[in-house]
Amino acid sequence: MALIACPKCNSEDITGTAQPDSTLLIHCADCGHEWLRGEARRDPGRPAVQTIDSLHSTFPTAASVRPDVRERVELLKAEFQLDRPETDPDVAAFRERYQALFTAEGLGEATPEQLLHFATSPTLANAGNMSGLNRAWKTQGEATAAQKVRESIEYLLHGPATLRIEDRLTQLIDGKKIGLPSFNKEPLLTKVLCVVEPERFLPVLKYTAPTDGKKEIAKLVFDLDLPAAEKVAWTIGRVAIWSNDLLRSLVGNDIPDLHEAVAFLAWAKTRPALSRS
Repeated sequence: MALIACPKCNSEDITGTAQPDSTLLIHCADCGHEWLRGEARRDPGRPAVQTIDSLHSTFPTAASVRPDVRERVELLKAEFQLDRPETDPDVAAFRERYQALFTAEGLGEATPEQLLHFATSPTLANAGNMSGLNRAWKTQGEATAAQKVRESIEYLLHGPATLRIEDRLTQLIDGKKIGLPSFNKEPLLTKVLCVVEPERFLPVLKYTAPTDGKKEIAKLVFDLDLPAAEKVAWTIGRVAIWSNDLLRSLVGNDIPDLHEAVAFLAWAKTRPALSRS
């Protein structure tokens, strides 16, 4: 939008979304700051405009889970822990290797072979079909493709501190011209987060999938209805991060290894659901 700059960072890379009350919600792509422009038309029947903070406050929390569902999950945890599946011995080494490579200092040293292995290896979590990435590797050349992957990871992990990680994630997924487009997919970017913050991020790589997304797990295990991702408010980065944090809090500390916690959730969602009656 011409002649308008962000009051926090002076960037002109901003967008405006018309609101029901005739104002514009302005969003800065560089620092994530949001503000309203224009005079609101008073209409008590219309919903209030929500910023990222007010929106986050309406996202379901652990307290949203019904007591009977919470009790059932605790019983399932106890049952699961009686016969835990064996932990994949390669997971810990994989995490440690890429944690070191994905630091601000180590990223420049990551080789094309290491970056391609990270993306295509099923260790920790399988990010799905890599045909687009493999094609980019061949057509652009491994040196160019690897450098663009480094740019993607750099922006996600070490990008502008004024821009929240959920909005950096959205920008990469939605096609901000940074990095390698075939790497800037929700599963691969989420896998990066799982490596660098293994105590926070569950290796569930998509927000929504037929039965394996965070949204579906929240419904099947905890009987919670999470919102659909939208372009304006419930963006993919926001719901992906917020749903991860919600599931992490619901799993709790009884299963501290989050790779194992995902195995529990995958098992728990196949158990018979409680009736609301």
